[in-house]
Amino acid sequence: MSSKLRILVVDDEENLRHWLKIILTDANYLVEEAENGEAALKKFDDNLYDFVLCDIRMPKMDGQDLLREMRHRQIPATVIMMSAYGSEETALEAMKMGAYDYISKPFRQDEILLALRKAEERERLVRENRILRRQAIKDYGFQNILTRNPRVQEILQTILKIAEYKTTVLISGESGTGKELVAKALHFASSRKDNPFVAVNCGAIPENLLESELFGHIRGAFTDASFTKKGLFEESDGGTILLDEIGELPQLLQVKLLRVLQEEEIRRVGDTKPIPINIRVIAATVRDLSNDVKVGRFRADLFYRLNVLSLHLPPLRERREDIPLLINHFVEIFSPRFNKQIKGVAKDAMEVLLNSEWSGNVRELENSLERAIALAEGDTVQLNDLPPYLFEKADTHPGIFIPQQELSIKQVSEQVEIELIRRALERTGGNRTKAARLLEISHRALIYKIKEYGLDKLMPSKLKVEKREEGEKALNKGELK
Repeated sequence: MSSKLRILVVDDEENLRHWLKIILTDANYLVEEAENGEAALKKFDDNLYDFVLCDIRMPKMDGQDLLREMRHRQIPATVIMMSAYGSEETALEAMKMGAYDYISKPFRQDEILLALRKAEERERLVRENRILRRQAIKDYGFQNILTRNPRVQEILQTILKIAEYKTTVLISGESGTGKELVAKALHFASSRKDNPFVAVNCGAIPENLLESELFGHIRGAFTDASFTKKGLFEESDGGTILLDEIGELPQLLQVKLLRVLQEEEIRRVGDTKPIPINIRVIAATVRDLSNDVKVGRFRADLFYRLNVLSLHLPPLRERREDIPLLINHFVEIFSPRFNKQIKGVAKDAMEVLLNSEWSGNVRELENSLERAIALAEGDTVQLNDLPPYLFEKADTHPGIFIPQQELSIKQVSEQVEIELIRRALERTGGNRTKAARLLEISHRALIYKIKEYGLDKLMPSKLKVEKREEGEKALNKGELK
């Protein structure tokens, strides 16, 4: 079975269809043609396509009607619209109806190929996320752990190996790296998955209440103990208990916890009778417990008892290959929550996300995406939708982003030139002569730079019309390349 992606070109101009078929076939796509929307719908009856390149103005059934009918029939192909006559409003309307992108005619070969590559990458990420999530739920219960990082994948493999054993596990890592997710994955990958999973933050409960919360108490054990209460250890009998922030456990309770681990029984506060328990204990910490042992803050015997198997989660800045996966995952989660149809993240915003330090790790990335999607006005997260402190950390202006690791003067100079040309063209309404004057360069130099940086598609509508007219004249003369 062929692995090539299939494209349907829908356009009433036979010459353009033929030209597109040649360049797309050379680019390793399987290409079919239709002269209008009605012919395209007949193609859909017997065929599946990955992408549809569709003109807006066509006889019998135009592109917008076709797009509307595709949505009604729930045809899953990604649609890129094309037109020599459409306005910016037409493009926005088409994208609201479900089109992925919009290209103005005439276009260069590299423009159409770039648009397809972008759409292909987006679909690949969506597909990969779905496959990873479906496979995780089916096999191991790793519902929210999406990763390409070898170290995290190794941790997941270790979880599968030890899931059925009662071995105590110590999970370490910075705040927000997903320690509780890993603990849950370990629980749900084991035969204990139908029994309770109880998580307790040892640093969040007042010290005078912590013993009662963990081990329970009997009536009259202390003031206000008007009834007998089960502790969290007893509540998790048969399942798993996660002791988060174990490094915050007071010394007295460290002694009692050690006894619980050794004897596999607990004793309620005020009671003399031990209660046997069958639980798996997982501890998690952001602290360096081995150093705490050296300075006397944490008991060495408890540390060695907890540290039978150690799992260390790397921070997000050390597994940047996971950031695109996580971004797509959070977009899928938060878009319906805010009743929006966010399709992705703009390139400059993605650069900020990829190059931020993420001291708060996955949790910080999640919060940033939630905020950005809540503020987003279109179907794409833009640079200004992101939290402002991300720009401050990067020491940058939202218009010109310079990644922290970027040291190439040539690359940065190009970014600055592109941004200044963009501003000049917007300020002059697309008048290149006036823009060149503002930029203090020659008109010829500006035209060269517009071509060199591929800024035609970024120019204001007035300039696009001017360029389109030039392209149509070239087409009429048979100069289309």
